Amino acid sequence: MSSFALNARLEGDSYFVSDLTLCTVRLLKDANYPWLMLIPRQSDLVEIIDLEEADQMQLMREIALASRVLREVTDCEKLNVGALGNQVSQLHVHVIARYRDDPAWPGPVWGAVPAQEYSHDRVETLIEKLRDTLAGDDD
Repeated sequence: MSSFALNARLEGDSYFVSDLTLCTVRLLKDANYPWLMLIPRQSDLVEIIDLEEADQMQLMREIALASRVLREVTDCEKLNVGALGNQVSQLHVHVIARYRDDPAWPGPVWGAVPAQEYSHDRVETLIEKLRDTLAGDDD
């Protein structure tokens, strides 16, 4: 069994937020949409079904936690959750805060508009709020 290694593209496209029991939580570098990724810290995972059953249930709990936290922190109107993996096969789950006035609404966020950079202050504030809320809401 090899040790967990985060895909370089996932790492480069996101900021570290926190580690949960199973997953590392990262914020995508796109200020158009508050967007979390949950990546299970296990090797050689492509699909959710590649996880042991207990870890599948833990992933679902962590998706629900991340969803609650993102909704609380952003006051979003809708949450999109998905595990596509067509470009990066390492298992990762997207949890995206959506608003009726966001650049991609009502369609999917992928490729709708170029990524918008966060300002240093804005991303630091958002990550701090996410960490604090995750810590306060952790099961």
